[in-house]
Amino acid sequence: MSISTESKSWWQKPLRVIQPNLQVRDTDLIDPAELAAQMKDMGANTIVFNVGGIYAWYHSQVKYHTINEFLPTSFDLLKAVIEECHKLDIRFIARVDFSKAEDSIYLQRPDWFARDIAGEPVTIGALRPGNWSLLMSTCINSAYRNDAVAVPVLQEIMSNYDIDGIFFNAPNYTVCFCEACRRKYSTLYNTEMPSDRKQFHPDWASTCMRDNMDNLYATIKQTGKDIPMILYYNLYHDNLFDRAETTDMLCTEPQDILSLGHHHIPEFWKPALSMKMGRSLPDRPTPFGIVHSSPGMDWRHTGLPPAEYSFWLSQIPAHGGSIWHSLTGIPNTIGDKRILDVVKSFNLNVEKVESYMDEAIASAQIAMMWTADASAEGWADGLINMQIPFDVLLEAQATPDKLSEYKGLVIPEGMKYNDSFISILTHYVEAGGHIFVEGTIPNHPELLKLLGISEDFYISEPLTASYLRFEGANNPLQKGLEHTEIIAHRGKVLYVLPNGANTQVLATLVPPFSPMESVGAPPERASLPVSHTDLPLAVWNAVGKGHALYLPFSLSHLINEYKLGEHYQVLSNAIDMALGKDKFIEVSNYQGLQMTVFEKNNTLLVHLVNGVGRRPLSTNIPLHEIIVKLKLDSKKVKAVRQLISEQPLSFESSNGKLSITVPKLDIWECLLIEFE
Repeated sequence: MSISTESKSWWQKPLRVIQPNLQVRDTDLIDPAELAAQMKDMGANTIVFNVGGIYAWYHSQVKYHTINEFLPTSFDLLKAVIEECHKLDIRFIARVDFSKAEDSIYLQRPDWFARDIAGEPVTIGALRPGNWSLLMSTCINSAYRNDAVAVPVLQEIMSNYDIDGIFFNAPNYTVCFCEACRRKYSTLYNTEMPSDRKQFHPDWASTCMRDNMDNLYATIKQTGKDIPMILYYNLYHDNLFDRAETTDMLCTEPQDILSLGHHHIPEFWKPALSMKMGRSLPDRPTPFGIVHSSPGMDWRHTGLPPAEYSFWLSQIPAHGGSIWHSLTGIPNTIGDKRILDVVKSFNLNVEKVESYMDEAIASAQIAMMWTADASAEGWADGLINMQIPFDVLLEAQATPDKLSEYKGLVIPEGMKYNDSFISILTHYVEAGGHIFVEGTIPNHPELLKLLGISEDFYISEPLTASYLRFEGANNPLQKGLEHTEIIAHRGKVLYVLPNGANTQVLATLVPPFSPMESVGAPPERASLPVSHTDLPLAVWNAVGKGHALYLPFSLSHLINEYKLGEHYQVLSNAIDMALGKDKFIEVSNYQGLQMTVFEKNNTLLVHLVNGVGRRPLSTNIPLHEIIVKLKLDSKKVKAVRQLISEQPLSFESSNGKLSITVPKLDIWECLLIEFE
């Protein structure tokens, strides 16, 4: 049930957050009224400001809470900043960080700090130049992060300052071999803590964080029950359900770390997938996407290239998240003023869209199981690059009721299959669903029956110089590739045999024509020794009202590794086979173009994000005459408009189809389609 805007708490409404990451030596440069005015001018309705933890930004009375030595003595800086923000209707979120403390505290209470396997304290920045004290990592199971320091600090902040929310920075578990951790591990798992962290129980890190955050969450609710708590979630190594149960709001941080070097920069889909995961939990406030302005923390005092920065930012609202800008310093200390220009112009665009997106529901016919590995990444890359709207599901979310919402389900290689999951898949397909399975699978009779293959299968050696051959006329997997009978293949194959009257082989393996050392020499001997085999590379099996497509190789690996257009096309064709005439939306295909769709009341919102070009983007390359086609069924279109550019649109509605032409897309646009 939706909540009316008037009855919502402030944090359940659309938010535009700016976090000036404060540097202690710049404290005397902070003018509270000027800072609040700058935040307002840049489009923020919420600010995240340092308050406590490593340094107290007020004169704390809690023992072992290090006070920022650069605080002014003539007035209460924290109180003044909060008051000035509230005057401009800007909400104030207190940032706290109990993950580290100064070495002076370590000398007094060494039992509160994390230890490596040799028993030595974990020191941060020991080689850092400049006149700084050392910082030491605190243990998440220690009293410092709980009742001795963190709890009284939170109580002190909430009792003395009119804050609106609390955000925990770096709340995660840090590997620690201290006595407290060893005792807790032994109690939980009835065994000694392993000396190798890779052998820790898989729930250990999440349990430690859960216990700590439960304690701090209870403290917040006892002192300020209306104050929301904000906590990180991670796309890869986190228990999303644990995080959600111990906080009011969730945030994630898809950093665009260009300082890793061109060959290692984050993939384009990182903000998109992060938002999809955060939105996968029902009945939760919109997740935050935190975007740092810098191209890496080692270059944190300069900004991302504006084109790259704008593209990265745009994915957050386009995939249903709330933007949270993280800047190094306050506007007066930021030397790269391009950052301020991008943030301001971007927030203006968000403001045009946010009321329409408030409580909008993502609309997708495809779901993908998220396995947090390269296989899932490859499928995500392909789905996004081929403009196929999809949701991500965690293993616990693959229930019959949830799957019934989708026409197709992607299951990347590496997914764990158990009896329950296979049974759910079977009933899903029998009822009319479609599944896409790739790569190595367990020899489970019910799964093999569902996929239409026999129990007699073998795993190949890694193949090179091999190909995929399309089989049969009018092959739906070959759409758009009709003039090529074979496409590139590489990697391991599961040699299988089709088994069933309703099974069709759509592609087969062309085995390697040569080992790698002789593929080009001599060309006179490059003919295929075997041009056809009966070894399937695509098996399409009809089961009940639905189908299963099994690819006994890793399509996701080919996409991840080679980025060839034909592999993307095969993925897109596979999805089209499942959707058929029920495909509700399509758009002109461009590598680098993203599309998401949301529903709200009697409207559709179609987001287009342009990331075309070689990353990191040095300039935004406009796309022209983009055509969006929508299946209307019995709906009648009342109006179509562009919310961001506010430019007119041409569209046609006939024969149950809506065709929209977007004349120009710079970076981000949101189309509002209103129905009668």
